[in-house]
Amino acid sequence: MEIHTIAFIGTGVMGAPMAKHFSHHYTVNVYNRTLSKAKAIESGSIRVCESISRCIEDADVICTMVGYPADVQEVYAQIFNGQTNAKVAIDFTTSSPDLAQTLYTRGASKGISVLDAPVSGGDIGAQNATLTIMVGGDRTTFDAMIPLFDILGKAKTYCGPCGSGQHMKAINQILVAGNIAATCEAMKYAKDHEIDFDTMLQAVGGGAAGSWQLSNNGLKIDRHDDRPGFYIKHFIKDMHIVLDNTKTQLPILEQVLTMYEYLADQGKQDLGTQALMQWYDQKH
Repeated sequence: MEIHTIAFIGTGVMGAPMAKHFSHHYTVNVYNRTLSKAKAIESGSIRVCESISRCIEDADVICTMVGYPADVQEVYAQIFNGQTNAKVAIDFTTSSPDLAQTLYTRGASKGISVLDAPVSGGDIGAQNATLTIMVGGDRTTFDAMIPLFDILGKAKTYCGPCGSGQHMKAINQILVAGNIAATCEAMKYAKDHEIDFDTMLQAVGGGAAGSWQLSNNGLKIDRHDDRPGFYIKHFIKDMHIVLDNTKTQLPILEQVLTMYEYLADQGKQDLGTQALMQWYDQKH
């Protein structure tokens, strides 16, 4: 498949660097409902559009990275009602598996093959093009899009038919919930016993207790950096999606969700997920 122009809808913390990476290889039309966020990355190969219809009309591939399932629904309603040459749409948003299946079916009726392709790696992964990408949809479309996935990440996995990417991201978020809480608990214990973070990371970071959360968010916690690489409000959304799609009790995830909702009730929903440490500090 020959690609010249990509439409990229959603230029937030994750979407902006992803669109920039594409712009080194293709012309990228960008749209964001907050126009200033799109204009912040405007360049010779990044064209800012003031509507979704303009963004997609000359695109070969449409990419979306928005916040919530309701946002995904709204954006794709406009995509499917618009005029475009694109035959492929890739939704990088973490969303509902059921919605992914709906978009796939609706897209097929419009001649657009829709992939659900949520990512993991946070702002650091987006900035460094080291995202992990989990993809559901048609295998032939996945294979055709591998050059795009390779621009954004170090790993891309075909997970199965439509919705499978979202189910895999649910698995990812279950693991993240446990890992970020364990990181905070370990760092709280270390702080209580006056063990500095660098020594802790050197001692345990390369062994069985090592993790991405410890090495990356642990460093942010040590530096008192609560800026969002991934918003608390979006992680709460993700955990509710997980719980809505299982009949199995998930006590660890449920407890972590309660902790994050406690922080959100304090108005801290726009902080990064590493701000979970504030829950431990407050409960001391």
